[in-house]
Amino acid sequence: MADAHIVLSHSRDAGIVAIAGGEQYRWAHTALEESGFRRGDAGVYRLVADDPDASRATVAGLIRCAERHRTSVSTSSRRFIGDAARDIARLLPGQWNATVEIYSHPVWQEDLVPWLWDNGELGRAVQTTRIPYAATLTDTSGTTLLLVERPGHPLGYLLGAFAPESLEEGYGDPHAPTSIVLPPIPGRAAKVITQRYLPAYDRAVHARRTAAVAGALDRIRTEHDAWTAMVASGRYSDATPLGIDALGAATEQFLDSAWREFRTVLDHAPALLDRCRPTATPWPGDTDALAQLADALRDAETVREEMACGTPLTRPERNTRTWPAIDIWLTHGESFLRQARAAAPQQRPAFAVLAPPPALPPGRPSPRR
Repeated sequence: MADAHIVLSHSRDAGIVAIAGGEQYRWAHTALEESGFRRGDAGVYRLVADDPDASRATVAGLIRCAERHRTSVSTSSRRFIGDAARDIARLLPGQWNATVEIYSHPVWQEDLVPWLWDNGELGRAVQTTRIPYAATLTDTSGTTLLLVERPGHPLGYLLGAFAPESLEEGYGDPHAPTSIVLPPIPGRAAKVITQRYLPAYDRAVHARRTAAVAGALDRIRTEHDAWTAMVASGRYSDATPLGIDALGAATEQFLDSAWREFRTVLDHAPALLDRCRPTATPWPGDTDALAQLADALRDAETVREEMACGTPLTRPERNTRTWPAIDIWLTHGESFLRQARAAAPQQRPAFAVLAPPPALPPGRPSPRR
């Protein structure tokens, strides 16, 4: 692909649209502006196609102007991706917002890699294939999907997701969902997303939250075991004698570390607890343990909120208030984890099948001629 290029496509609402790209994409911007295109939202250039003859003349002039600015021009066989994304978003259950993203310089595309939460074709394409533009679909819960034209195919799209904000980066995560291929027809694409992709995405979020809580508890438990052994022996792990002052410092260090790790539990455990149904599992006796865990979360969250609002708490005060909650989670953590793994993730609204239009009343028979 040239150092600067322009891709033209047709938009139902905006007429002819143009997207510039390449390492020297500014050359393409200059050619578009000199030719009468106007820059709009997200950096998409537009030419309202009210007069077909005038539009053809403008495009012909763009091609000549682009040659002077060492920019190639091509015409997409697909409709504008913004239109496709908005049509799909309108058909998805709930409220979704569609926006266009342009990665004019190839290096901008690389910014997607750490955050793209995918173990399928989309993730591979973003890392190996030039993708100059895409569209995102975001709902009110914060789910953000990425829609791109499927590389190497004249029709169809790839759809995947970004990692939820609370779960940080998604690259290389074994729990990531697998991207899917979408047909070019909006209704069919929305049905595939609703019935296949979003349930898989929600299961992946549930599994990753569970793994995050399990990992945090494991790290706290490992440090707790090491601290307990050190206190019992009166020595460091290398057998060096442990003085009174050193014991106090080691205890504070352990409690500080435990609180840092426990904040991960605070971030993810509440949503998982809401999905737990002990009476529907082989372990109905976990009900009391889950109630204690929920109370402990509330106590610890109160401390975190107070600290966030500027309430002065000394380290000893914070540790005195948070350690009981952490201790309860170390005691009943396994009960929680088996219940979370047995629980079903959140349920989204079902795909609404559009009713066929009503049949027209029978017409009057045509007279014979």
